[in-house]
Amino acid sequence: MTRRGWWLLALSVVLPGSAQLVAGNRVLARIGLTAAAVFYAVVIGAVLLLTTQRGFVLSMVSNPTVLLVGQWLCYALALVWLVIQIDTFRLLQLVRIPSPTKAWIGGLMAIMLVLPTAGMAVAGNYAGSGRQVLDEVFDGTVIEEPIDGRYNILLLGGDAGSGRMGLRPDSISVVSVDAETGQVAIIGIPRNLEMVPFSKGSPLYTPFPNGYDCGDNCLIHYLYPYAEEHPELYPDAAERGSTPGAEAMRDAVEGVLGITVQYAVVIDMAGFGDLIDALGGIEVEVKERIDKGGWIKDGKVVGIKGWFEPGVQRLNGKDALYYVRSRATTSDFSRMQRQRQVQEALLRQFDPVTVLTRFQAIAEAGTRTVITDIPSSMLAYFAELAMKSRDLELLRLELTPPTYSVVDRDYTKRHADVAELLAPREPAPINPPESEPGTEPGTGPGTEPATDPGAKPAPTGPVIGGPKQG
Repeated sequence: MTRRGWWLLALSVVLPGSAQLVAGNRVLARIGLTAAAVFYAVVIGAVLLLTTQRGFVLSMVSNPTVLLVGQWLCYALALVWLVIQIDTFRLLQLVRIPSPTKAWIGGLMAIMLVLPTAGMAVAGNYAGSGRQVLDEVFDGTVIEEPIDGRYNILLLGGDAGSGRMGLRPDSISVVSVDAETGQVAIIGIPRNLEMVPFSKGSPLYTPFPNGYDCGDNCLIHYLYPYAEEHPELYPDAAERGSTPGAEAMRDAVEGVLGITVQYAVVIDMAGFGDLIDALGGIEVEVKERIDKGGWIKDGKVVGIKGWFEPGVQRLNGKDALYYVRSRATTSDFSRMQRQRQVQEALLRQFDPVTVLTRFQAIAEAGTRTVITDIPSSMLAYFAELAMKSRDLELLRLELTPPTYSVVDRDYTKRHADVAELLAPREPAPINPPESEPGTEPGTGPGTEPATDPGAKPAPTGPVIGGPKQG
Protein backbone atom coordinates (compact mmCIF):
# COMPACT_ATOMS: atom_id res chain seq x y z
CA MET A 1 0.00 0.00 0.00
CA THR A 2 2.93 2.31 0.62
CA ARG A 3 4.37 1.69 -2.86
CA ARG A 4 0.88 2.06 -4.33
CA GLY A 5 0.38 5.37 -2.53
CA TRP A 6 3.66 6.84 -3.82
CA TRP A 7 2.94 5.68 -7.37
CA LEU A 8 -0.58 7.14 -7.42
CA LEU A 9 0.69 10.42 -5.98
CA ALA A 10 3.46 10.66 -8.60
CA LEU A 11 1.10 9.77 -11.46
CA SER A 12 -1.49 12.31 -10.34
CA VAL A 13 1.08 15.10 -10.06
CA VAL A 14 2.86 14.46 -13.39
CA LEU A 15 -0.19 13.53 -15.44
CA PRO A 16 -3.54 14.27 -13.74
CA GLY A 17 -6.05 11.55 -14.55
CA SER A 18 -3.48 8.76 -14.88
CA ALA A 19 -4.10 7.60 -11.31
CA GLN A 20 -7.78 7.16 -12.15
CA LEU A 21 -6.79 5.32 -15.33
CA VAL A 22 -4.94 2.59 -13.40
CA ALA A 23 -7.02 2.45 -10.22
CA GLY A 24 -10.26 4.40 -10.54
CA ASN A 25 -12.95 5.91 -12.74
CA ARG A 26 -12.08 5.77 -16.46
CA VAL A 27 -14.43 8.64 -17.37
CA LEU A 28 -12.77 10.89 -14.83
CA ALA A 29 -9.41 9.66 -16.11
CA ARG A 30 -10.24 10.80 -19.65
CA ILE A 31 -11.33 14.23 -18.40
CA GLY A 32 -8.14 14.63 -16.38
CA LEU A 33 -5.86 13.44 -19.16
CA THR A 34 -7.55 15.75 -21.67
CA ALA A 35 -7.13 18.72 -19.30
CA ALA A 36 -3.48 17.78 -18.74
CA ALA A 37 -2.89 17.57 -22.49
CA VAL A 38 -4.42 21.01 -22.98
CA PHE A 39 -2.34 22.47 -20.13
CA TYR A 40 0.95 21.05 -21.39
CA ALA A 41 0.17 22.06 -24.99
CA VAL A 42 -0.52 25.66 -23.92
CA VAL A 43 2.62 25.87 -21.78
CA ILE A 44 4.92 24.31 -24.36
CA GLY A 45 3.37 26.35 -27.16
CA ALA A 46 3.74 29.58 -25.17
CA VAL A 47 7.42 28.88 -24.43
CA LEU A 48 8.16 28.09 -28.08
CA LEU A 49 6.29 31.14 -29.34
CA LEU A 50 8.00 33.43 -26.82
CA THR A 51 11.37 32.38 -28.19
CA THR A 52 10.41 32.51 -31.87
CA GLN A 53 7.29 34.70 -32.27
CA ARG A 54 7.33 37.14 -29.36
CA GLY A 55 5.26 39.71 -31.24
CA PHE A 56 2.51 37.16 -31.85
CA VAL A 57 2.36 36.26 -28.14
CA LEU A 58 2.15 39.94 -27.18
CA SER A 59 -0.69 40.46 -29.64
CA MET A 60 -2.54 37.51 -28.11
CA VAL A 61 -2.22 38.63 -24.48
CA SER A 62 -3.33 42.16 -25.44
CA ASN A 63 -6.49 40.85 -27.12
CA PRO A 64 -9.59 41.02 -24.86
CA THR A 65 -11.20 37.99 -26.52
CA VAL A 66 -8.09 35.86 -26.02
CA LEU A 67 -7.91 36.97 -22.38
CA LEU A 68 -11.57 36.05 -21.86
CA VAL A 69 -10.95 32.57 -23.27
CA GLY A 70 -7.80 32.26 -21.16
CA GLN A 71 -9.65 33.37 -18.04
CA TRP A 72 -12.31 30.67 -18.30
CA LEU A 73 -9.79 28.06 -19.42
CA CYS A 74 -7.82 28.71 -16.22
CA TYR A 75 -10.96 28.40 -14.12
CA ALA A 76 -11.90 25.16 -15.90
CA LEU A 77 -8.43 23.66 -15.41
CA ALA A 78 -8.48 24.66 -11.73
CA LEU A 79 -11.83 22.90 -11.26
CA VAL A 80 -10.69 19.74 -13.07
CA TRP A 81 -7.45 19.65 -11.07
CA LEU A 82 -9.39 20.04 -7.81
CA VAL A 83 -11.79 17.20 -8.65
CA ILE A 84 -8.99 14.90 -9.87
CA GLN A 85 -6.82 15.43 -6.81
CA ILE A 86 -9.73 14.94 -4.39
CA ASP A 87 -10.54 11.67 -6.12
CA THR A 88 -6.85 10.69 -5.93
CA PHE A 89 -7.02 11.28 -2.18
CA ARG A 90 -9.80 8.69 -2.10
CA LEU A 91 -7.78 6.25 -4.16
CA LEU A 92 -4.73 6.55 -1.89
CA GLN A 93 -6.61 4.85 0.99
CA LEU A 94 -4.43 6.62 3.55
CA VAL A 95 -5.91 4.58 6.40
CA ARG A 96 -4.19 1.45 5.01
CA ILE A 97 -0.76 3.12 4.67
CA PRO A 98 1.48 2.72 7.73
CA SER A 99 2.75 5.73 9.65
CA PRO A 100 4.86 7.90 9.25
CA THR A 101 4.65 7.41 5.47
CA LYS A 102 0.94 8.14 5.67
CA ALA A 103 1.65 11.68 6.88
CA TRP A 104 4.21 12.35 4.13
CA ILE A 105 1.95 11.13 1.33
CA GLY A 106 -1.10 12.89 2.74
CA GLY A 107 0.79 16.15 3.27
CA LEU A 108 2.28 16.18 -0.23
CA MET A 109 -1.09 15.32 -1.72
CA ALA A 110 -2.72 18.24 0.13
CA ILE A 111 -0.03 20.63 -1.12
CA MET A 112 -0.46 19.44 -4.71
CA LEU A 113 -4.20 19.85 -4.39
CA VAL A 114 -4.12 23.43 -3.07
CA LEU A 115 -1.17 25.11 -4.81
CA PRO A 116 -1.93 24.35 -8.49
CA THR A 117 -5.66 24.97 -7.96
CA ALA A 118 -4.97 28.35 -6.38
CA GLY A 119 -2.33 29.17 -9.01
CA MET A 120 -4.69 28.56 -11.93
CA ALA A 121 -7.49 30.48 -10.20
CA VAL A 122 -5.12 33.45 -9.70
CA ALA A 123 -4.04 33.24 -13.34
CA GLY A 124 -7.72 33.40 -14.33
CA ASN A 125 -8.19 36.47 -12.14
CA TYR A 126 -5.14 38.10 -13.75
CA ALA A 127 -6.55 37.46 -17.21
CA GLY A 128 -9.88 38.97 -16.12
CA SER A 129 -8.18 42.06 -14.65
CA GLY A 130 -6.09 42.51 -17.78
CA ARG A 131 -9.20 42.27 -19.95
CA GLN A 132 -10.91 44.88 -17.78
CA VAL A 133 -7.97 47.28 -18.23
CA LEU A 134 -8.04 46.77 -22.00
CA ASP A 135 -11.80 47.33 -22.17
CA GLU A 136 -11.89 50.38 -19.89
CA VAL A 137 -8.63 52.14 -20.78
CA PHE A 138 -7.46 51.19 -24.26
CA ASP A 139 -10.71 51.73 -26.11
CA GLY A 140 -9.35 53.91 -28.91
CA THR A 141 -10.51 53.15 -32.43
CA VAL A 142 -7.91 54.69 -34.77
CA ILE A 143 -4.83 52.73 -35.83
CA GLU A 144 -2.18 55.29 -36.78
CA GLU A 145 0.88 54.79 -38.98
CA PRO A 146 4.35 56.09 -38.03
CA ILE A 147 5.23 59.50 -39.45
CA ASP A 148 8.82 60.02 -40.57
CA GLY A 149 9.52 56.66 -38.97
CA ARG A 150 8.31 57.64 -35.49
CA TYR A 151 5.33 57.42 -33.16
CA ASN A 152 4.80 60.56 -31.10
CA ILE A 153 2.72 60.12 -27.94
CA LEU A 154 1.57 63.04 -25.82
CA LEU A 155 1.84 62.32 -22.09
CA LEU A 156 -0.14 64.60 -19.77
CA GLY A 157 -0.05 64.53 -15.98
CA GLY A 158 -3.35 66.12 -14.99
CA ASP A 159 -4.34 67.44 -11.58
CA ALA A 160 -7.96 68.19 -10.68
CA GLY A 161 -7.36 68.95 -7.02
CA SER A 162 -9.61 71.07 -4.80
CA GLY A 163 -9.77 74.75 -5.68
CA ARG A 164 -8.65 74.16 -9.26
CA MET A 165 -10.52 75.04 -12.45
CA GLY A 166 -11.09 71.50 -13.68
CA LEU A 167 -8.29 69.14 -14.66
CA ARG A 168 -5.13 70.94 -15.79
CA PRO A 169 -2.04 69.11 -17.04
CA ASP A 170 0.92 70.24 -14.94
CA SER A 171 3.24 67.75 -16.64
CA ILE A 172 3.41 67.91 -20.45
CA SER A 173 5.75 65.61 -22.39
CA VAL A 174 5.97 64.01 -25.79
CA VAL A 175 7.44 60.52 -25.95
CA SER A 176 8.74 59.94 -29.47
CA VAL A 177 9.57 56.33 -30.38
CA ASP A 178 11.50 55.17 -33.42
CA ALA A 179 9.13 52.71 -35.11
CA GLU A 180 11.99 50.39 -36.09
CA THR A 181 14.69 50.55 -33.42
CA GLY A 182 12.58 51.53 -30.39
CA GLN A 183 14.88 54.45 -29.49
CA VAL A 184 12.91 56.85 -27.28
CA ALA A 185 13.17 60.63 -27.07
CA ILE A 186 11.30 62.64 -24.41
CA ILE A 187 10.52 66.30 -25.00
CA GLY A 188 9.43 68.32 -21.98
CA ILE A 189 7.13 71.33 -22.42
CA PRO A 190 6.61 73.93 -19.66
CA ARG A 191 3.04 74.19 -18.45
CA ASN A 192 3.36 78.01 -18.38
CA LEU A 193 4.24 78.33 -22.08
CA GLU A 194 2.45 81.27 -23.71
CA MET A 195 1.36 82.28 -27.23
CA VAL A 196 0.98 78.68 -28.39
CA PRO A 197 0.38 78.52 -32.17
CA PHE A 198 -2.19 76.35 -33.98
CA SER A 199 -2.26 75.14 -37.56
CA LYS A 200 -5.10 76.20 -39.87
CA GLY A 201 -6.62 72.73 -39.64
CA SER A 202 -7.08 72.94 -35.88
CA PRO A 203 -10.51 73.87 -34.41
CA LEU A 204 -8.58 76.27 -32.15
CA TYR A 205 -7.19 78.24 -35.10
CA THR A 206 -10.46 80.13 -35.62
CA PRO A 207 -10.75 81.53 -32.07
CA PHE A 208 -6.95 81.98 -31.79
CA PRO A 209 -5.48 82.62 -35.30
CA ASN A 210 -2.43 84.39 -33.84
CA GLY A 211 -1.78 81.87 -31.09
CA TYR A 212 -3.36 81.30 -27.70
CA ASP A 213 -3.78 84.97 -26.79
CA CYS A 214 -6.87 85.37 -24.61
CA GLY A 215 -5.85 88.01 -22.09
CA ASP A 216 -5.50 86.33 -18.71
CA ASN A 217 -4.77 82.63 -18.09
CA CYS A 218 -3.37 81.96 -21.55
CA LEU A 219 -0.85 79.35 -20.48
CA ILE A 220 -0.77 76.17 -22.53
CA HIS A 221 -2.18 73.95 -19.78
CA TYR A 222 -5.35 76.07 -19.55
CA LEU A 223 -6.31 74.73 -22.97
CA TYR A 224 -7.42 71.45 -21.41
CA PRO A 225 -10.25 72.91 -19.27
CA TYR A 226 -11.05 75.41 -22.06
CA ALA A 227 -11.75 72.57 -24.53
CA GLU A 228 -13.66 70.59 -21.89
CA GLU A 229 -15.94 73.61 -21.52
CA HIS A 230 -16.31 73.81 -25.33
CA PRO A 231 -16.78 70.16 -26.40
CA GLU A 232 -18.28 71.31 -29.71
CA LEU A 233 -14.71 72.04 -30.85
CA TYR A 234 -13.95 68.31 -30.88
CA PRO A 235 -17.29 66.51 -31.35
CA ASP A 236 -15.68 63.18 -32.33
CA ALA A 237 -13.26 63.00 -29.37
CA ALA A 238 -15.31 60.38 -27.50
CA GLU A 239 -15.50 58.15 -30.59
CA ARG A 240 -11.70 58.14 -30.73
CA GLY A 241 -11.48 57.18 -27.06
CA SER A 242 -10.17 60.65 -26.26
CA THR A 243 -11.46 63.85 -24.63
CA PRO A 244 -11.83 67.42 -25.98
CA GLY A 245 -9.14 68.55 -23.52
CA ALA A 246 -6.64 65.97 -24.73
CA GLU A 247 -7.37 66.85 -28.36
CA ALA A 248 -6.81 70.56 -27.66
CA MET A 249 -3.49 69.81 -25.95
CA ARG A 250 -2.50 67.62 -28.89
CA ASP A 251 -3.13 70.51 -31.32
CA ALA A 252 -1.20 72.90 -29.08
CA VAL A 253 1.80 70.57 -28.72
CA GLU A 254 1.90 69.95 -32.48
CA GLY A 255 2.14 73.71 -32.98
CA VAL A 256 4.87 74.04 -30.35
CA LEU A 257 7.04 71.20 -31.65
CA GLY A 258 6.27 71.20 -35.37
CA ILE A 259 5.47 67.47 -35.42
CA THR A 260 2.37 65.27 -35.65
CA VAL A 261 1.25 63.57 -32.44
CA GLN A 262 -0.56 60.29 -33.11
CA TYR A 263 -1.76 59.42 -29.61
CA ALA A 264 -2.32 61.02 -26.21
CA VAL A 265 -2.28 59.64 -22.66
CA VAL A 266 -3.77 61.56 -19.72
CA ILE A 267 -2.75 60.45 -16.23
CA ASP A 268 -4.79 61.72 -13.30
CA MET A 269 -2.26 62.62 -10.62
CA ALA A 270 -4.54 61.50 -7.77
CA GLY A 271 -4.74 58.05 -9.33
CA PHE A 272 -1.02 58.27 -10.02
CA GLY A 273 -0.46 58.02 -6.26
CA ASP A 274 -2.61 54.86 -6.15
CA LEU A 275 -0.50 53.36 -8.94
CA ILE A 276 2.73 54.06 -7.04
CA ASP A 277 1.26 52.47 -3.90
CA ALA A 278 0.24 49.44 -5.99
CA LEU A 279 3.89 49.07 -7.04
CA GLY A 280 5.04 49.27 -3.43
CA GLY A 281 6.49 52.78 -3.73
CA ILE A 282 9.26 54.20 -5.89
CA GLU A 283 12.88 55.11 -5.26
CA VAL A 284 14.21 58.52 -6.35
CA GLU A 285 17.31 60.57 -5.66
CA VAL A 286 16.35 63.95 -4.19
CA LYS A 287 18.75 66.58 -5.55
CA GLU A 288 17.84 69.47 -3.23
CA ARG A 289 15.76 70.14 -0.14
CA ILE A 290 12.09 70.10 -1.25
CA ASP A 291 9.07 71.14 0.79
CA LYS A 292 5.95 69.00 1.28
CA GLY A 293 2.63 70.67 0.61
CA GLY A 294 3.69 74.31 0.80
CA TRP A 295 2.13 77.17 -1.13
CA ILE A 296 2.69 80.91 -1.43
CA LYS A 297 0.29 83.30 0.32
CA ASP A 298 0.87 87.06 0.43
CA GLY A 299 4.41 86.53 -0.78
CA LYS A 300 5.25 84.00 1.96
CA VAL A 301 5.57 80.21 1.90
CA VAL A 302 2.95 78.63 4.17
CA GLY A 303 1.45 75.20 4.84
CA ILE A 304 4.69 73.19 4.74
CA LYS A 305 4.07 69.72 6.21
CA GLY A 306 7.65 68.50 6.09
CA TRP A 307 10.72 68.27 3.87
CA PHE A 308 12.39 65.90 1.44
CA GLU A 309 16.07 65.90 2.34
CA PRO A 310 18.77 65.35 -0.34
CA GLY A 311 19.65 61.73 -0.96
CA VAL A 312 17.99 58.53 -2.11
CA GLN A 313 14.40 58.34 -0.84
CA ARG A 314 11.68 55.72 -1.15
CA LEU A 315 8.34 57.44 -1.68
CA ASN A 316 4.81 56.13 -1.26
CA GLY A 317 2.00 57.48 -3.42
CA LYS A 318 1.17 60.43 -1.15
CA ASP A 319 4.78 61.56 -0.80
CA ALA A 320 5.40 61.11 -4.53
CA LEU A 321 2.54 63.51 -5.24
CA TYR A 322 4.01 66.03 -2.78
CA TYR A 323 7.36 65.61 -4.54
CA VAL A 324 6.08 66.22 -8.09
CA ARG A 325 3.70 69.04 -7.11
CA SER A 326 6.07 71.06 -4.92
CA ARG A 327 7.16 74.46 -6.25
CA ALA A 328 6.71 76.84 -3.32
CA THR A 329 10.44 76.79 -2.52
CA THR A 330 11.71 75.93 -6.01
CA SER A 331 10.48 76.71 -9.54
CA ASP A 332 8.19 75.33 -12.24
CA PHE A 333 11.22 74.08 -14.15
CA SER A 334 12.59 72.26 -11.12
CA ARG A 335 9.16 70.66 -10.78
CA MET A 336 9.30 69.55 -14.43
CA GLN A 337 12.56 67.73 -13.73
CA ARG A 338 11.06 65.99 -10.70
CA GLN A 339 7.99 64.94 -12.68
CA ARG A 340 10.22 63.37 -15.32
CA GLN A 341 12.30 61.75 -12.57
CA VAL A 342 9.23 60.11 -11.02
CA GLN A 343 7.97 58.97 -14.43
CA GLU A 344 11.28 57.19 -15.09
CA ALA A 345 11.36 55.68 -11.59
CA LEU A 346 7.86 54.34 -12.15
CA LEU A 347 8.85 52.77 -15.48
CA ARG A 348 11.95 51.16 -13.98
CA GLN A 349 9.81 49.38 -11.40
CA PHE A 350 7.45 47.86 -13.96
CA ASP A 351 9.57 44.70 -13.96
CA PRO A 352 7.94 41.28 -14.44
CA VAL A 353 8.27 40.22 -10.78
CA THR A 354 6.68 43.41 -9.42
CA VAL A 355 3.87 43.32 -11.97
CA LEU A 356 3.07 39.65 -11.33
CA THR A 357 3.08 39.95 -7.55
CA ARG A 358 0.99 43.13 -7.51
CA PHE A 359 -0.99 42.73 -10.72
CA GLN A 360 -4.47 43.11 -9.24
CA ALA A 361 -3.69 46.39 -7.47
CA ILE A 362 -1.82 47.75 -10.50
CA ALA A 363 -4.71 46.92 -12.82
CA GLU A 364 -7.27 48.52 -10.53
CA ALA A 365 -5.17 51.67 -10.15
CA GLY A 366 -4.62 51.81 -13.91
CA THR A 367 -8.32 51.89 -14.72
CA ARG A 368 -8.73 54.86 -12.34
CA THR A 369 -5.62 56.66 -13.54
CA VAL A 370 -5.31 56.58 -17.33
CA ILE A 371 -7.30 58.02 -20.24
CA THR A 372 -5.91 57.30 -23.69
CA ASP A 373 -6.91 56.95 -27.32
CA ILE A 374 -4.35 54.19 -27.94
CA PRO A 375 -6.33 51.16 -29.19
CA SER A 376 -5.66 47.78 -27.61
CA SER A 377 -4.69 46.46 -31.05
CA MET A 378 -1.56 48.67 -30.93
CA LEU A 379 -0.37 47.47 -27.53
CA ALA A 380 1.54 44.44 -28.78
CA TYR A 381 3.49 46.58 -31.24
CA PHE A 382 4.32 49.20 -28.62
CA ALA A 383 5.28 46.47 -26.12
CA GLU A 384 7.72 45.06 -28.68
CA LEU A 385 9.25 48.51 -29.17
CA ALA A 386 9.46 48.96 -25.41
CA MET A 387 11.51 45.76 -25.12
CA LYS A 388 13.91 47.03 -27.78
CA SER A 389 14.20 50.40 -26.05
CA ARG A 390 15.59 48.89 -22.85
CA ASP A 391 19.00 48.46 -24.49
CA LEU A 392 19.18 52.02 -25.83
CA GLU A 393 19.96 55.43 -24.39
CA LEU A 394 17.16 57.89 -23.73
CA LEU A 395 17.23 61.15 -25.72
CA ARG A 396 16.02 64.31 -24.00
CA LEU A 397 15.05 67.87 -24.79
CA GLU A 398 13.59 70.28 -22.21
CA LEU A 399 12.07 73.43 -23.74
CA THR A 400 12.80 75.53 -20.67
CA PRO A 401 14.53 78.83 -19.94
CA PRO A 402 17.08 80.20 -20.37
CA THR A 403 17.54 78.45 -23.70
CA TYR A 404 13.86 78.73 -24.63
CA SER A 405 11.59 81.60 -23.62
CA VAL A 406 8.09 80.83 -22.40
CA VAL A 407 6.68 84.09 -23.82
CA ASP A 408 8.39 84.26 -27.24
CA ARG A 409 6.00 84.05 -30.20
CA ASP A 410 8.73 82.69 -32.51
CA TYR A 411 8.78 78.89 -32.43
CA THR A 412 11.33 78.47 -35.24
CA LYS A 413 14.18 77.50 -32.93
CA ARG A 414 12.06 74.95 -31.08
CA HIS A 415 10.97 73.34 -34.36
CA ALA A 416 14.58 73.16 -35.58
CA ASP A 417 15.89 71.61 -32.36
CA VAL A 418 13.05 69.08 -32.22
CA ALA A 419 13.74 68.10 -35.84
CA GLU A 420 17.43 67.64 -34.97
CA LEU A 421 16.59 65.51 -31.94
CA LEU A 422 14.26 63.25 -33.94
CA ALA A 423 16.41 63.02 -37.07
CA PRO A 424 17.25 59.43 -38.12
CA ARG A 425 20.43 58.19 -36.44
CA GLU A 426 22.09 55.02 -35.28
CA PRO A 427 20.63 54.09 -31.88
CA ALA A 428 22.87 55.29 -29.05
CA PRO A 429 24.47 52.50 -26.98
CA ILE A 430 23.67 51.93 -23.32
CA ASN A 431 27.07 53.11 -22.14
CA PRO A 432 27.80 56.67 -23.30
CA PRO A 433 31.31 57.59 -24.53
CA GLU A 434 33.83 58.33 -21.83
CA SER A 435 33.72 61.97 -20.81
CA GLU A 436 36.66 64.31 -20.96
CA PRO A 437 39.03 64.29 -17.99
CA GLY A 438 37.62 66.16 -15.03
CA THR A 439 33.97 65.67 -15.96
CA GLU A 440 31.36 62.99 -15.28
CA PRO A 441 28.68 61.71 -17.65
CA GLY A 442 25.44 63.60 -17.27
CA THR A 443 27.04 66.57 -15.46
CA GLY A 444 28.08 68.69 -18.42
CA PRO A 445 26.29 71.87 -19.51
CA GLY A 446 22.86 71.43 -21.01
CA THR A 447 22.01 68.12 -19.37
CA GLU A 448 19.28 69.77 -17.31
CA PRO A 449 17.50 73.11 -17.42
CA ALA A 450 19.01 75.87 -15.35
CA THR A 451 16.81 77.26 -12.59
CA ASP A 452 19.28 79.72 -11.06
CA PRO A 453 18.71 83.21 -12.53
CA GLY A 454 22.48 83.69 -12.58
CA ALA A 455 23.20 80.41 -14.31
CA LYS A 456 24.96 80.40 -17.65
CA PRO A 457 22.75 79.65 -20.68
CA ALA A 458 22.65 76.02 -21.75
CA PRO A 459 23.68 75.04 -25.30
CA THR A 460 21.10 75.88 -27.90
CA GLY A 461 20.83 72.42 -29.42
CA PRO A 462 18.95 69.42 -28.11
CA VAL A 463 20.49 67.27 -25.43
CA ILE A 464 21.33 63.78 -26.64
CA GLY A 465 21.75 60.86 -24.27
CA GLY A 466 20.72 60.12 -20.70
CA PRO A 467 20.07 57.22 -18.38
CA LYS A 468 19.09 53.81 -19.62
CA GLN A 469 15.42 53.67 -20.53
CA GLY A 470 12.86 51.97 -18.32
